[in-house]
Amino acid sequence: MRNLPYFCRGQVVRGFGRGSKQLGIPTANFPEQVVDSLPADVSTGIYYGWASVGSGDVHKMVVSIGWNPYYKNVKKSMETCIIHTFKEDFYGEILNVAIVGYLRPEKNFDSLESLISEIQGDIEEAKKRLDLPEHLKLKDDNFFQVSKGKIMNGH
Repeated sequence: MRNLPYFCRGQVVRGFGRGSKQLGIPTANFPEQVVDSLPADVSTGIYYGWASVGSGDVHKMVVSIGWNPYYKNVKKSMETCIIHTFKEDFYGEILNVAIVGYLRPEKNFDSLESLISEIQGDIEEAKKRLDLPEHLKLKDDNFFQVSKGKIMNGH
């Protein structure tokens, strides 16, 4: 994707229910409309950036865009793994995402274990890169403030 950072938001929908159960790595799924409106030149693969749920705090995240070869999906998906422990599910909430960098292309895995260890490696790499000043400043981007502002004005 040439034009990074890329900002998008949408309602969290139920995915395949695999992230938490099989991988131990909960992911938030965007509806098809958000995935379909990604830039045409988007490369599938693993990206990193920032995310918030509703008007909540902004956290580091990793997002997978693609076909998930391990699971042989037929529709492109966009699955965000927020690097934070939430106490409860947030289906139906608005997920705000800023994609700031690209980690690696999508690839297939011969086992669930190798997939899990790769994702954990992606998360560690994303954490390091997001501490760089040029990425850190996007954590405070107006994109994330908008959702906070709306709620404060309502009181």
